[in-house]
Amino acid sequence: MPHLGLLAPRYDDGGLAGVLPGVARSIGVPGLEHVPSVPMRPARRAVVVLVDGLGYELVRRRGGHAPFLRSLLPAAYRITAGFPSTTATSMGTFGTGQPPGAHGLLGYEVLVPGEDRLLNELSWEDGPDPRTWQTQQTVFERAAADGVAVTSIGPGYFDGSGLTRAALRGGRFRAADQLPARVDATLAALRAERRSLVYLYWGELDKVGHVHGCQSWEWGDELEAIDAELARLVRSVPADTAVYITADHGMVDAPHALRIDLAHDAELAAGVRHVGGEPRALQLYCEDGATPDVLATWRERVGERAWIRTKAEAVAEGWFGPVREENLPRVGDVIVAMRQNFAIVDSRRARPQLLALLGLHGSLTQEESAIPLFHVPARDSA
Repeated sequence: MPHLGLLAPRYDDGGLAGVLPGVARSIGVPGLEHVPSVPMRPARRAVVVLVDGLGYELVRRRGGHAPFLRSLLPAAYRITAGFPSTTATSMGTFGTGQPPGAHGLLGYEVLVPGEDRLLNELSWEDGPDPRTWQTQQTVFERAAADGVAVTSIGPGYFDGSGLTRAALRGGRFRAADQLPARVDATLAALRAERRSLVYLYWGELDKVGHVHGCQSWEWGDELEAIDAELARLVRSVPADTAVYITADHGMVDAPHALRIDLAHDAELAAGVRHVGGEPRALQLYCEDGATPDVLATWRERVGERAWIRTKAEAVAEGWFGPVREENLPRVGDVIVAMRQNFAIVDSRRARPQLLALLGLHGSLTQEESAIPLFHVPARDSA
């Protein structure tokens, strides 16, 4: 059965924020002693694979499609992605080792303070300078400064993108399209350097889940292909290499019949100047003075379908972790994290392709927030 109760975000050793700092520390990068991480054995080289959309509960329930990952599951860590459980935010958390409130990548779409517009932090279209929007040093930058050969492997259009420069800057980038080619590039990068950290990203599982749903046979087929390549990677790495496999979020199927469209609901739309976030994790930026009325209306109308908080409440409850003062204006006045399989869309501005998606994420349910951390230690110690 799906686990759709609230999963409180964690930004200590039980969260995504600890993964990359822990890996870097395991290969000897200094200055990370006080950065939370899960226990990791020393190694000379390390690979971190991030499979977009590979939720812990999905692996557990659909493990028949992934015999290799299923064999690792008993020893895997069940960690949390943070809030919102969405790629742009999780990449910031992963890449910096900091909670969203610190790195400032606070959602799929967030307000640009002083400009009265939303920034899509995934596409970064017409976005600000990534280095001024996200000022925290990345773990890749720390590792590269210590002489580690850092290589990121992913689709070519990620090279130099706004999100990459904000969250994952540092080291070199190697483009490869298909997963087998990315595994080959990973192995080549490892063999080329005695002390190395390689990051491999794969996003197709998330795409398939969005279009067909994470309960579909198409999702299962994609997981099978990923599982086979991950097994090949682990078999083929040098003996002094540790391999870590994790994700940025999980997913739920959100049937269209359970959705509310703000374009056809004047009561819910009243007083809302910008609808940020995404359908499972909305951030409402209200007209001046309208926040109390918006909050009351949304709690009355959709309070049974969502966890609804004011900005102050969400911050106080630690949804974003400690929030830096300069990042507070990016947070919505009202935060709406959907329960169960519900979603709220706004067809006045969302593209039809996005409205058509079946699989969604972003909220605080276990299905969306719980992610795995698989660890295959090096066969030879560092």
